[in-house]
Amino acid sequence: MSAPTLKDYDPPMGPLDVIYVDDDILVLNKPGGLLSVPGRTPEKHDCLATRAEAEFTGARIVHRLDMETSGVIIMARHMDALRHLGRQFEDRKTDKIYEARVYGHVARDEGEIDLPLLIDWPNRPKHRVDFENGRSAFTRYKVLERDEKTTRVALYPVTGRSHQLRVHMLSLGHAILGDNLYAEGEAFTLADRLLLHARELTVTHPETLESMTFTAPVPF
Repeated sequence: MSAPTLKDYDPPMGPLDVIYVDDDILVLNKPGGLLSVPGRTPEKHDCLATRAEAEFTGARIVHRLDMETSGVIIMARHMDALRHLGRQFEDRKTDKIYEARVYGHVARDEGEIDLPLLIDWPNRPKHRVDFENGRSAFTRYKVLERDEKTTRVALYPVTGRSHQLRVHMLSLGHAILGDNLYAEGEAFTLADRLLLHARELTVTHPETLESMTFTAPVPF
């Protein structure tokens, strides 16, 4: 079983999974294997953003999930909403909960990971821990269950760096199952996709200023 790459991009088809929509925001459950935004080549134009724009007037991406990651993603339906939501993400005013299954048994029932990250240029798109040049990255985690070979964890990212959850869990010695970039051996082959899911997102509605929480069931 070889690791899938963007060269083999074969996005899942089917209708948009709409969690919530109004005149200001659109909340979707992104399937694993679908890009959040278009890639650099024509065959990677198909993505969540282009599908949403075709169906919902003015839909614009606010934040991204990795191609292999599934779960809750919010889009703005006009520029004022885009600016408002964008500031929330930039100022860390959102709350995000992810769920993952990782290889091995995580020793502590809960903990924090505070390790700066930097893109690993010779091996991009991989990222790595870099104490000299990396950008600050902070994740809290809590063990939900352990089975014979794996641990299910809830992940609470405080920052939103690329590949943050994947590299932070790897730093504990527990790669996320099915991770085509960071998992090796059985950690990769035990799952047919990256077992990382954006389960919950809490934001302030850009028009009503109401706190709203959106959830998507974990598919693994």
